[in-house]
Amino acid sequence: MGTVLVLLVLIAVIGVVIRSMIKDKKAGKSLQCGQDCKTCSGCCRKRPDQR
Repeated sequence: MGTVLVLLVLIAVIGVVIRSMIKDKKAGKSLQCGQDCKTCSGCCRKRPDQR
């Protein structure tokens, strides 16, 4: 019985994390590069020797 409860809690936590990631992606808050270099301060602007 305890294993089932742990599994259900784990599934719920993973579901909340995925939902949050999808919500952030739709809001433009993704951690991945969105190919919008004019507003990006990421490493893609740097020269290859500075990465």
